[in-house]
Amino acid sequence: MAPFTSHMSLALAEARAAARRGEVPVGAVVTDPQGRVVAAAGNRTREQNDPTAHAEILAIRAACAALGSERLPGHDLWVTLEPCPMCAGALSAARIARLYYGAADPRMGGVAHGARVFSHPQCHHRPQVYDGLQAAEAQSLLRTFFAARR
Repeated sequence: MAPFTSHMSLALAEARAAARRGEVPVGAVVTDPQGRVVAAAGNRTREQNDPTAHAEILAIRAACAALGSERLPGHDLWVTLEPCPMCAGALSAARIARLYYGAADPRMGGVAHGARVFSHPQCHHRPQVYDGLQAAEAQSLLRTFFAARR
C-alpha cells in the first residue's frame, strides 16, 4: 500500500470549478489502492439537468468507466462535503474502501447525519469513514457560494 497522501486539495479545486459554473461547490476524487487519481469531478446538476449529477456520482461513474468495472474495491473517495443518502448508497454499491470528506452536512448529509446510510442494517458494504479533512475551507466555499445567491 502506498504512503498516505491527501487528495482533498484536488477535490476542493473541483468544488471551486463547480462554483465557477454556477453549481453548488462540491468536488470529489476517486483514487486507486496505490493512491493514484482515477477520476475527479464537481457537481453538474444544473448543467446536465440531472438531480443525480452530484460530484461523487460523477467521479464514481468516471472511475468505473475507466476501469471497466461496476465496482471499485480498494478505492478511496475524497469529497468536500458529507455525502447525501443517494451518494452514500452509491459509495456502498461501488464498494469504496475509504471515504474522506471535508465539511459536515447536518441538513442533507447521509453519513454522520440524517439517514446514516452506513449504519443501516441493510447496508451491504460500509467504507471506513474519515471526516473533517480541510473542513473549514470546504465550508467557507459553500458559505461564500450561498451568500452570493441571497
